[in-house]
Amino acid sequence: MVPTIPFPRRPLDSSDTVRHWYENELGWATVPGTPVELLTGLRFDVLDAPAEAGYAALRHLGPGSPVAVRADRMRLLVAAGSADELPGLLDWLEWGALALDLRAIGEGGRIEAPLPPGTRGTAGSPVHTPADGSQGAAVWLRPPEPDCEVEPLLPTLSALGGGGGGAPDLVRLVDTMATECHRIRLRRSCAQALAFS
Repeated sequence: MVPTIPFPRRPLDSSDTVRHWYENELGWATVPGTPVELLTGLRFDVLDAPAEAGYAALRHLGPGSPVAVRADRMRLLVAAGSADELPGLLDWLEWGALALDLRAIGEGGRIEAPLPPGTRGTAGSPVHTPADGSQGAAVWLRPPEPDCEVEPLLPTLSALGGGGGGAPDLVRLVDTMATECHRIRLRRSCAQALAFS
């Protein structure tokens, strides 16, 4: 009889740790693979804009509203269904005719999952990523808190002009971000015009 030798255990991958945190601590759906991705449209949608526009809009968020940064982009988590409302909301705010660098990711979408706070890299060393995410990895500017319902804290379009139930107001958030996106667009146009003159 030949003794059986168990196969060596696969070391815990950092993506397993990340996936576990999102699925078990927060109850968020993830997509298999590396890097871990979060499904949007189920528990939240995402507003994706230049970081400058996102920073201007932070004052319209509650203290528990999760916000991530990736490279020069900011991702603000908003109530599920908000992505469908964005085009109409931009029209209502009279921003619909302009090409703004503002997009919403909703049902059927996905975003790269930022590393949970305190997560270590694959070699066991801490992941050193600047707070602005300038190296390209998604990082939390304001991480979601485990054991805390995130959905009631997310900006919502419950009523035009006022978020219901204490939720931050999606109208003010989108208007601020659209204004900043337009300012960025104007500055780039002026800089290009000066470069060609």
